Amino acid sequence: MSWDVLLTLLNLVRRKRRVGHVTPEGYPGYGGHWPEFRPPHEGDSRCCCPGLNAMANHGIISRSGRGISFVELTPLINTTYNFGPSFSSYTVHFASRLLKKSYKNDTFDLEELDLHNGIEHDASLFRLDTALEPNQSVKHIPFIEEVLASATGKDKEGRDIITSKDISKILGKRRAVARAVNSEFSLSFFHRVFSSANSATLPKIFGGRVDDMHSIFLHERIPDGWESRIREPYGLTLTHFQKTVMAIEFGIREKDWAEAAEEAKRNGAAPV
Repeated sequence: MSWDVLLTLLNLVRRKRRVGHVTPEGYPGYGGHWPEFRPPHEGDSRCCCPGLNAMANHGIISRSGRGISFVELTPLINTTYNFGPSFSSYTVHFASRLLKKSYKNDTFDLEELDLHNGIEHDASLFRLDTALEPNQSVKHIPFIEEVLASATGKDKEGRDIITSKDISKILGKRRAVARAVNSEFSLSFFHRVFSSANSATLPKIFGGRVDDMHSIFLHERIPDGWESRIREPYGLTLTHFQKTVMAIEFGIREKDWAEAAEEAKRNGAAPV
């Protein structure tokens, strides 16, 4: 955390990276040129995280999604999405501890990250709950389309933008409906905040831009010419990130969706 705070302070005094030069030279995606996209083949490993799946689909990490080194993954998360080095390191170390593996010596398959109530959790933005869909690599298209259609913001060029308030609203609905239709529903305080943190990447890393996220979340493909919307020289830090995470979490109002939850429960069907 000391490292993270230091990077946050340095970001305040250092010049931002130029548009078009956010991804470092020598790494995949420099200048907006991403490696060839290939959808996964049968037997490949994918998980509940669209960002990691996209990295595998582009060959930034193992295309099969198997035998991924924790050590090698850390800098690639940093350079692909411009998460700060401290943020990337913390996240991958957390995953290794969760899987009870050695960060320095072990590897993992993407599907291992779908450990329920580990990194994967109920009331996700883009996936059905594990009790309803055990294979968490499967995207729930109606959820994704609903999120993309929820955008109320506009950028300077008039493009649709998903805001933090939009995300709070959708998460409120997800939690209320999931709680009603999933008899095995669980969401601890930790996973409530973790859920908001995952969702906060939409307005931060992706700038809330619906056209970009259509490709990334529906097809798990990084658009040609794309780069992280975080231009700070030391990337998105945990310290800076918390403001957006807390704004989303404290903006969630499950009770506003009580009627929708009751209707879903009466229908006895998976939420759509």
